[in-house]
Amino acid sequence: MSNYNIKHFEEYFQIYRKSVRDPELFWEEIAEEHFVWRKRWDKVLSWDFSKPEVKWFEGAKLNITENCIDRHLRTKGDKTAILFEPNDPNSPAEHITYKKLHERVCKMSNVLRDQGVQKGDRVCIYLPMIPELAIATLACARIGAIHSVVFAGFSSTALATRINDSDCKIVITSDGSYRGNKTIDLKGIVDEALEQCNGVETTLVVNRIGSDIAMKDGRDKWLQPLLDQAIPHFEPEIMDAEDPLFILYTSGSTGKPKGMVHSTAGYMVYAAYTFKNIFNYKEQDVYWCTADIGWITGHSYIVYGPLANGATTVMFEGVPSYPDFGRFWEIVEKHKVTQLYTAPTAIRALAKENIEFVENHDLSSLRVLGTVGEPINEEAWHWYNDNVGKKKSPIVDTWWQTETGGIMISPIPFCTPTKPTYATLPFPGIQPALMDENGEEIKGNQVDGRLCIKFPWPSIARTIWGDHQRYKDTYFSAFKDMYFTGDGALRDEVGYYRITGRVDDVIIVSGHNLGTAPIEDAINEHQAVAESAIVGFPHDIKGNALYGYVILKETGESRDQDNLRKEINQIITEHIGPIAKLDKIQFVSGLPKTRSGKIMRRILRKIAGKDTDNLGDTSTLLNPEVVQEIMDNVL
Repeated sequence: MSNYNIKHFEEYFQIYRKSVRDPELFWEEIAEEHFVWRKRWDKVLSWDFSKPEVKWFEGAKLNITENCIDRHLRTKGDKTAILFEPNDPNSPAEHITYKKLHERVCKMSNVLRDQGVQKGDRVCIYLPMIPELAIATLACARIGAIHSVVFAGFSSTALATRINDSDCKIVITSDGSYRGNKTIDLKGIVDEALEQCNGVETTLVVNRIGSDIAMKDGRDKWLQPLLDQAIPHFEPEIMDAEDPLFILYTSGSTGKPKGMVHSTAGYMVYAAYTFKNIFNYKEQDVYWCTADIGWITGHSYIVYGPLANGATTVMFEGVPSYPDFGRFWEIVEKHKVTQLYTAPTAIRALAKENIEFVENHDLSSLRVLGTVGEPINEEAWHWYNDNVGKKKSPIVDTWWQTETGGIMISPIPFCTPTKPTYATLPFPGIQPALMDENGEEIKGNQVDGRLCIKFPWPSIARTIWGDHQRYKDTYFSAFKDMYFTGDGALRDEVGYYRITGRVDDVIIVSGHNLGTAPIEDAINEHQAVAESAIVGFPHDIKGNALYGYVILKETGESRDQDNLRKEINQIITEHIGPIAKLDKIQFVSGLPKTRSGKIMRRILRKIAGKDTDNLGDTSTLLNPEVVQEIMDNVL
């Protein structure tokens, strides 16, 4: 435990107690002090988890882009808002000032309005990590349209599902994208997706890689000529506090992805306040979150949180390994980055490489380090702390979710004593509870259970787009009057929380939440496959990797098994994207099932992880003999 000040630690407890004793007063003061409102709220909070219904700052009127851009123009107009670092290290970085950002967002807003986009319409954004991605996001918010950003690594099928689910009328994409030394044909993926999307009227295309692409008459338009004609002024649409700001899809453990809906005011207040405190933001800082805006981390901690604080936020188009494994450290040195927020997967991958990649760069500007996406393992924590932070930059190991909108449990730098693998303590206003199987809260310390939150916070997702019942069933049905996170956690002797992983069929691979059901559905479409089951197993770099157990229709299937494995991964790539490919595929004659037909994934997980000493009682299974057979042939 290092890097903290006992005076500050006492202050945390004072603030935390206040936030829990009178949450409404606590959030009201923050909302009043740090933001501009067109109209003040009538009521701070009304909520009922049994419905579930949550409303913050009811009756307030605002536009989030006025808080992220306009109000900084007078005092910080010439300050860099977005610092864009392109994929090619020889291309110059682009500094977009708050003034320039305002102009570009206004122009984009006018283009969208000219294309018929109105308040409440959904706009799908499928772009690489280029400034247009942040600008399109903010332009949607400025005109009151609801943005749905889809990570540009998803397949055409996954993209089409998301476009259709939220009924988007317009798609913003690019001809292609750079990824290290590769280029990716994004427009081709969009064209394929749109064959299944009748509602899309217009596609706006950014020219990023200068490739020769097909443009469909009447639907596809190059974006730049439209921006060139647009005027640089746009009066922001005045939104209600509870109007939806964006939809962001997250993998479900069953069926189609869930479109989490985040509202305007509560999300803004929470994203901005957590950013300021958890990253110890100061006026001249250069803050870099390495995530993609296609994930919630990018929404909250590349775009909205930093810009609401008038910060300089770095957007990086490339990958940590190109042109070599020193790229992250070169960027830190070049731009004098003060906060670095990245994923344990990236840290593990970089830790495997020659330490000279790190040592060749001056990292003395770094003040705070952060990790996100999954719990960080101890070895990676120490490597990051010793080699990157030089034992002087505290690591904020942040726990949160797409559904929570902002960081929920995390150390506060120079305040909370850190402890490797622990997310430590709840952020002010967050009231966690550990629950047992019987739905009772487990009090005291040195306990573990299912992690719930018992009181609403401003940035909680309000619903699942078009399916409020699913929202209720997924998050509010397991424990009465509690938000269930789907994660297990333990609380140590001093009350620190350590997240122990998902308790449902979602596996976190390289920080991506992957539901097993959609992957199994894809595999089962292969004509040779009868049934499949996916589990996670420990992986040095990714944290978890995917292990597939596959039953073939003909047991004596004589086809080349290596080819079958390739074909199965190809189907997964087409349906979901390359991030969901399986590391190992074992062909089996059967799967361990209960008498009611449920696959015993717990047993399959242990076998995949080569942890077979304690499989529990297998005699009650429908087919206990299959367990030994799977163990004998494990990969």
